[in-house]
Amino acid sequence: MRMLAVQTLMAMAAALLLSNPARADSQTIHCGALFDAENARLLGPHRLVVTEGKISEVHPIDDLHAQMTENAIDLRDATCLPGLTDMHVHLGMQTSPAAYSEGFRLNPEDYAFRSVGYAERTLQAGFTTVRDLGGLQTIALRNAIDQGLIPGPRIIAAGKSIATTGGHADPRNGISRELADSLGYPGPEDGVIAGPIEARRAVRQRYKEGSDVIKITATGGVLSFAKSADNPQFMEDEIRAIVETAHDYGFRVAAHAHGLEGMQRAIRAGVDSIEHGTYMDADTFALMKSNNTWYVPTVLAGVFVSEKSREIGYYPEIVRPKAARIGALIQATLGRAYLAGVRLAFGTDAGVFPHGENAREFELMVEAGVPSAVALQSATWNASLLLDRNAEIGSLSVGKRADVVGVAGNPVDNIALMKTPIFVMKDGVVVRDH
Repeated sequence: MRMLAVQTLMAMAAALLLSNPARADSQTIHCGALFDAENARLLGPHRLVVTEGKISEVHPIDDLHAQMTENAIDLRDATCLPGLTDMHVHLGMQTSPAAYSEGFRLNPEDYAFRSVGYAERTLQAGFTTVRDLGGLQTIALRNAIDQGLIPGPRIIAAGKSIATTGGHADPRNGISRELADSLGYPGPEDGVIAGPIEARRAVRQRYKEGSDVIKITATGGVLSFAKSADNPQFMEDEIRAIVETAHDYGFRVAAHAHGLEGMQRAIRAGVDSIEHGTYMDADTFALMKSNNTWYVPTVLAGVFVSEKSREIGYYPEIVRPKAARIGALIQATLGRAYLAGVRLAFGTDAGVFPHGENAREFELMVEAGVPSAVALQSATWNASLLLDRNAEIGSLSVGKRADVVGVAGNPVDNIALMKTPIFVMKDGVVVRDH
């Protein structure tokens, strides 16, 4: 019943926003440069032809001005990139000093309406696809966007994260015993498990609810109302049961993990990606490479929580030490992971910081020692591989969805340009033009 109510409200929200512009049958885009995401390199001038929402032609151009066609989209002073993908967002929330008390005062409808604005802001920032790693309401948000009711990125939704009792993402954490007793003991249907049998039940419940991906919290977390940010919170047989069941259903599994032991258990059990990865070491890098595990760093979230930990009252006192300690480490971990040859996919943990600022992650990646072209590849081609959607997104290639981002200049030389896109197209629809 709650999900139906949220979906109804998503439809109502469409009346508050401008409808999506009509998609032309055929459009031509002239690009001053084109980012070849598959090979992480910048190419010269190109012409893209978009037909019925897909890229139908890609041609190099010798003379941009001589070959400019009538009514073409003019990005001759810009670089065209594939639509960006953020592999770790939370569109159903946004942290603030009030966030911890709002859970006792707000209803699902309130969060649903907020998420409409968060989604549009994310799309305007050039992110045409996101993987949302926690929140039931984002399944309804995904459906509303897919139906054309509201603007937003394509969403790969996890629904409720899977946690252990008392672990990061247990919804009963931080409340009184009396209130917890009145709400009832959380179980697999609530995303809380104890043992391999309940682990399998939790995955099947996510399938029932319409999730696209499974997210587990393999260790403690920074922002949860609990003492530890890095202790292991699953036994390895529990994670293995989740992974095996998830893969049976065609799901990939993302593992939130800060601490070393919990992270290594998750990698050995076969998860597809490690999120955050704060305390990774050389042995973990080797284990990830041997298991083909992806790394999604979320440096921006770490920097943000570290900064906010110094503001008294922004986080509860039990959270502040974790935010100060953990957040400051992730950027250096990314630098070491890159040098070790771990596969990188772009992710920010948006919602921990304000939505729409996702592209700041590019600057932080480059500061950590990741070449700018590799950082751009992580948000395009690499992300599409981790999603197993490289046949439809991830590069500006014939037959792919017409997701195109334009930035004014050369982002390989100046990665900060990614924070201010001048053009965004999703599925052939222009959603931002200067």
